[in-house]
This record gives sequence, C-alpha cells and structure tokens, in this order.
Amino acid sequence: MNNILKLYGKIESRKTPQAYPIPTLPTKSEGVESKKIEKLINELEKIYNIWEKDTYFGGALISVHHNRTIAKSNRLKILLKEKGKSINDCIKGAKYDYEPLSNGKSKVKHIFTYFVELNTIKNTINILNICKKIIDNDYQGKIEKKDIDEINNSTKFKYEKEIKKFTFTNAVVDINYVDYFAIDERNIDNIEDEEIITLYETKINNDDFLRELNIHIDSTKKISNTTYLLKKNEIDSIINRAPFLVVMNVSNMLDIEPYYKEQAKKEVLLIPSPKDEPIIGVIDTLFYEDVYFHEWVDYKCYIDDNIPKNQDDYHHGTCVSSIIVDGPSFNKNLEDHCGRFRVRHFGVSLAKKFSSFTILKSIRRAVSENPDIKVWNLSLGAKKEIEKNFISIEATEIDKIQNDYDVIFIISGTNKDDDTNKDMRIGAPADSINSIVVNSVKMNGESASYTRTGPVLSFFCKPDVSYYGGDKNELIRVCSPTGENFVRGTSFATPWIARKVAYLIYKLGMTREMAKALIIDSAASWKTIINNIYKKGYGVVPIDINEIISTPNDEIKFMIYGDIKEYETYTYGLPVPIVDNFQPFYAKATLVYFPYCERNQGVDYTLTELDIHFGRMKNEKNIVAINKNIQSEEGEYLYEEEARKLFRKWDNVKHIGEELKDRRKPKKAYGIGLWGISIKCKERLDKKKGEGMHYGIIITLKEMNGKNRINEFKNLCLSRGWLVTELDVKNQIEIYNKLEDEIELE
Repeated sequence: MNNILKLYGKIESRKTPQAYPIPTLPTKSEGVESKKIEKLINELEKIYNIWEKDTYFGGALISVHHNRTIAKSNRLKILLKEKGKSINDCIKGAKYDYEPLSNGKSKVKHIFTYFVELNTIKNTINILNICKKIIDNDYQGKIEKKDIDEINNSTKFKYEKEIKKFTFTNAVVDINYVDYFAIDERNIDNIEDEEIITLYETKINNDDFLRELNIHIDSTKKISNTTYLLKKNEIDSIINRAPFLVVMNVSNMLDIEPYYKEQAKKEVLLIPSPKDEPIIGVIDTLFYEDVYFHEWVDYKCYIDDNIPKNQDDYHHGTCVSSIIVDGPSFNKNLEDHCGRFRVRHFGVSLAKKFSSFTILKSIRRAVSENPDIKVWNLSLGAKKEIEKNFISIEATEIDKIQNDYDVIFIISGTNKDDDTNKDMRIGAPADSINSIVVNSVKMNGESASYTRTGPVLSFFCKPDVSYYGGDKNELIRVCSPTGENFVRGTSFATPWIARKVAYLIYKLGMTREMAKALIIDSAASWKTIINNIYKKGYGVVPIDINEIISTPNDEIKFMIYGDIKEYETYTYGLPVPIVDNFQPFYAKATLVYFPYCERNQGVDYTLTELDIHFGRMKNEKNIVAINKNIQSEEGEYLYEEEARKLFRKWDNVKHIGEELKDRRKPKKAYGIGLWGISIKCKERLDKKKGEGMHYGIIITLKEMNGKNRINEFKNLCLSRGWLVTELDVKNQIEIYNKLEDEIELE
C-alpha cells in the first residue's frame, strides 16, 4: 500500500476579471412579447394598490415567480432595483415551485421574495411601459435575441432620452426569466399548540410588530431576529394581521425517529481505565452511568431534575456511546483499528419526543462550553420528513455552530417504520449541509430496509455516505442499561463514522475539511452509482481505517489544503508521470468546503460556490477538465439546472472522476505533462463570505497498467518546487501521544 501524500506550496490566486457581462437573451429563448409585459404591469399595479393601503411595514413584499431555476447572474437586475442599493440586498427569501410534467417529473422554478419601497414599484412599472412601447413600435410586439445583440453592438440607441440602452436590454432579459409577480401567503393548516415560526424582514423590527399584537417576546421565545417560538393563538394573531409576513412554520415538538432493539443476555466485559484518548462529543438521550465503560464517559445531563425519567430514556444514548468508546470489542466484524475514544455525553432529550427549541439551545451551549471537542456525534432525528423549500431550524443552527466554532457534526440519516413501504425523505437535522450525514446499509452493501432518502432542497446530496447500521438478521451489538442489546438503525451507523473522523482529526492532525473529504473520497468508488446517490450518498465507507489513510500500490493519492483569497485559486504545475508521450492514469478528485449559510435565503441556502476544474494543461492557461466542466469558460453557456445536475453547482461537496474501463486508453501528454487545478469562488450575495474560507482536496491518480509510480511523482513534484510529505501514521500518532503527555514542572 502507498501512503497518502500531502502537497504544499505553488497555489496562487487572482481577482475576478473586470469585465461587465453584456445583457442578452439565451440562445433557446423564444423572445419577449409586449403582451407579457402588459400582464406584468397589471400585476404590479394591483400589488402597488394593496401596499399603498398598508404602509405599516414601510414598503412592499413582492414575490417574483420565475419560469425556471435561475442562476445568480440571471436574478433581476433592473426590475425592482432600488436606487443606491444592490438588488440582492432586497431579497428576503427564496423557494421553489414544482410544476408537474407529463412524464411524471417536475420542473423546478425559483420564487424570490423582495422587500422594496413603493416608489420602486412605480419606477418598475414605468420601465415596463417604456419597454412595451419600444417592442410594439420597433419589433412588431416581440423582441428576440438577435435584436438585443444588435442593440448591444450599435453605438446609438434612439430611445436614449427615455431609457438608457443598458437599462432597456437588462430589463428585457429580466422579463424573459419572470413568469409573474404576486404577494405570496404561506398556507398554514393544523397549527399545533406551539410552533417555531419565521417572518420576513421588513423596515419594522419584528419584535416591535409582535408586541403590537400583544405577543410578549423574551430570550425563551426568540431564536433570531426573524424566528420565534410561539403559541397557537399568537400565530393566529399574526396570520389574521399579516399572512404575507410568514416565511415558514414548523412544529417545535418532534417525534424521534424509530430505531429497533432486541434484548440479550447480560455479559461481563472488561475495559482498562482511560488515559489520554481523544474525546468525541455525543448529544443524545440520557446516559446510564452503571455500565462497564462508565469511566470513559463524562456525563452531563441537560434535562431538568424535576422532569420524571424512565429506563427507556437512557437506552439510545448509552448504546450510541458504547459504540464510540468500545464498539469493535463486541463487533469483531467491524474492527476499524481506530482504538478506543473517550466520550463527553450530553443528555438533551428523553426517548419519545424532543423540543427543537430546547435542543438547539443545548447544542450551542455544549459546543461553546467544550472548545476542546472538535467532533460531535448526533444520532437524534425527527420522524417527520424535511420540507422541500427550506432547511430545518435544527440543521440551520448546526450549520451555524459548525462555522462559529470550527467543529464538525456526524449526523444520522434517520429511519422509517417497518410498516412504511414507500420512500420517505430524511428527517431533521439530517438536512444539515455542512455535517457528514450517514445512512445505513446491510453487510452486503445494499441499503437497509429502514433507509430514508435525500435530496435536500431538491438538490443537495444528502446523505453524504453510508455505513453498517444493522438490519433484520444482522444486528449491531451494543451495551445498554440492561446489558447486551442488539439494535439496528442509522443511529448506530453514525458513531462508527464519528470514530473515523475523530481518528483523522485528533490522531492524524487533519482539518475538518480534509477529514470530510477523505471520508467521502474513500466511499466514492471509481464506479459511483449516481442514480442511488440520495440513498447511499457517495458510497459505503471502508471498515478498516487503514483502507482510508493509505491507497493501493497502483494509485497516487495526495491532499491539498488551502483557503480562498480571491475569485480564482489555482495551480498549473502538477507534474504527472509520462510514459511514451502518454499519461496512463485514471483520475478523480473530491473537494470539500464549509460555506456560510442563510436560512432566510430559502432554497438558495449556501452563500458561496467553489467551482473546481481539474485535468491536463493543454496550454499555459487552459485545463482539459476530467469531467468536461465548461462553467465559467469563455463562449460557453449553461442553464442553471444543467450546471447543478452536471457539475453540482452550489453543492459544498464536489466529487469528479473517471470510470475504470476494460479498454485502457492513456491520455495524450501535453507539453511536459503538467496538470492543473482551478477553483473559482462565486458569491450568492454581495457579502464576500467565501474570503478566507478553507477547502480540502483529495486527488487520486490510478495507473492503468497496475504500475507503482508514486516515487516518480514525488520526485517530479520536488523538482517543480512542491513540498511533499507522506501521511506517516506511526509518526503522527507518536506526535499525538507526545502532545498529550502531561509535563511535570519542578
């Protein structure tokens, strides 16, 4: 086996080219008709009249329904543009509409909700009237792409006194992507006694608005400036006064997803006392302190002493911690060679139901008060399916915590009942984008009978990976409050992955980005089944940690870690061995980063996109990408739906690769055989949230003829100024042990 290599240096960055895009219609556009503009004018006039009568909020909420999923570059530029403001600053929410198609599928279309001043609506109506007049007068009621291109190329524009050329062409492009304008109201049925509700931002402080309705607000009710825990009668008051203000509502009390257990005999197990083993944080139900491994667990109960507890409340949490501490000792077939781990166990929930609001506060408290813990296991999940149009409150807070405290959560993908035959979407908080979400498989690699599915927000790949969580006739052995138990569920697949991530971060000194990338890369085979990606994620993680931290002799695997400074981060100097003017390698790469997220942006949840291009350098600047990525290439155009489907645009994990084939065809070597990586950083909003963001890349080159060329690769890298080190596990563990030694001062 070859060691994994770490490459340092030779990474450069540059700012975005200062070029202003020329507004034009897409090639497939059928053009813009004046009768469509007339319809939009009528809609805006009705909306203006409504908001003119209700001036309390200091402006107008307007939902723009688009006719497709649109790229950031195709959001409105002129319509609803406020003077002196970026159009993105006016967006207060985004969601999807699903239009049924004849083939049984759905067309996904964007809806953006803006908050603007009344004068902005009047100004937009005026622009639309001028556009309609021009199209009627000069283009017989319909303007097409060739007409817009002709205007762009001309030096004169005869309507310059009424409207600037740039304003007109951009307005036409805006209109092309708009379906209609409306004031949307969320349908709220069957409100429970207590729910978490999110409101849009307007010029009025939401706290003040709620007080106007005699709703008392304090820290026990407030999650953020837009999200509150409210009673049914309080929510009714909001709906009666301002139904358009409600973005979303979710139940506060969630049923914990089911898991399965079988009682077995009590058996005496022995374990040595802990020393300086790494600590994994566990957030779960309660922990039973009279078990054989109790010395390894530092237990903190966050449930009020006055609340009655029974034996069931201790079962799930104790079983999860038993796997983390000592799982391989009583599951010999799952020996991962990671060793034992200490646990700091936080009991935040009882067995049947949990309060989202209470658990969110408990999780933040646990992470903030325990900065020494970098890896957290969360095997609690909701029975209810996630929503299609927004991330759950629980997942949002976990994503925020991960960015606030530089930690990583390993979360279970949730289970469905035995009597549920249809597919079920995963439950909160398994929709956390930045966490590693784990689904369960049987020992033969097939999805477990209780498996639930992604995606998240119709697009994000969740779960991330799968592991062995038991199923009928092949249960996982655990230690429970009553002794030996046999269980199945994603709850018991998750702690095995937490062990591996903890090994990589604590013992091998990896960052969370590199650890997540390596876990996903190890699961993603050369023949990843894309059709099953929303059930299994990128694949099943190997059992033995040594299969993750080393690679076969015919593979060269190396890691690059860095941070984003400018629009493009790149290197064009990766030397790949040449054999007879060809490079006999298959290639794959996994990129991972932890973007900032905004729940108020709805379906456009992640604020930063890293677009990776990796492959041979055809010349000094052009990369022949292994996945034929044409995003950002001059002269190329992709609809947003295509960019997301083909290249995972806006996803925070990018796995690209080539399939191994029986007919091996070496690649032609260009020049001296250099390969390149280019990472282009794109921001959803005007805030530069990607600046300083860390990323991790795992790259694998597989020699087509089974030859070991790692030394040749290392020497080539060194000759071109790269610093190359090997992931020497023995050496890294010795370093870890020395760092953990207690020093006695005389």
